[in-house]
Amino acid sequence: MWAAADAGSVGLALEEFSGVLQAVGSKYNYGMPPGVAPRRDQIVGFLQSLQLKDLGLAHACALGRDSAWQRFLELYKAPLTQAAIGITGSASAGHELADSLYGAMFGLTEREGERKSPLAYYSGRGSFKGFLRATLAQRHVDEHRRTGRETSLPAVELAAAPVAFPPEPGMLARLGECLKATLGGLDAEERFLLSAWFLDRRTLLEISRTLRVHEATVSRRIGRLTAKLHEELLASLQASGMSRAAAEEALGTDPRDISINLRSVLQSSSRGAFPEQSVAAEPGQT
Repeated sequence: MWAAADAGSVGLALEEFSGVLQAVGSKYNYGMPPGVAPRRDQIVGFLQSLQLKDLGLAHACALGRDSAWQRFLELYKAPLTQAAIGITGSASAGHELADSLYGAMFGLTEREGERKSPLAYYSGRGSFKGFLRATLAQRHVDEHRRTGRETSLPAVELAAAPVAFPPEPGMLARLGECLKATLGGLDAEERFLLSAWFLDRRTLLEISRTLRVHEATVSRRIGRLTAKLHEELLASLQASGMSRAAAEEALGTDPRDISINLRSVLQSSSRGAFPEQSVAAEPGQT
């Protein structure tokens, strides 16, 4: 795995990479539910499923290795700058945001005499680009709050992007309960759409054939459903005592960090099983 990650070329020794893998594996119990001891093959499978090259690069950068930073800038400087411009809506502000991110990533902030880099939080379980974009967006939000501007902050789309720092256990538990309640109240068609699209990774064409509707109809239904879920989850989290900002941050959590079985929740809803007959098309669809 060290060789597959090409970790040596970014200055990360075999022992250091091994420590990273052990830390990530232990944190997530190698992909198994809490309390379940993983078998050797499950441990290997989990580790091999990680984004090994990105994981090695991120942690080599966190350790301040020059070769790693050179590669990081070659690969991500331009995309991050473009993302920053998109987030801020300004070329000059975007460049400033991107430049400030590099300093934070390098770990200019010291804690207990040691340099701390947010890159050390990357687990390799999701997209590295998504992780960087989420960190960039969070830095923009933090800067906006720090300066105390009275102008509204533009919404930043962070769907499918992991949060930059490990979520708090209490927040995860609260989010899990809200998810169970919200997903459990969906009707059969809605549960089918979520399972087929997000869990089974079926295409719009495959789902449309099952429901006997047009692909565009499926796309619109999924769009409306995800928007509805977002608002209902926000309301549920706020009702549990979270602020709007905290609830929005909670919804950026990687679903794999939540210790509930989403498929089981969708299949055991109190709203009944998905009917075998096809769902009627929307008006104007055949």
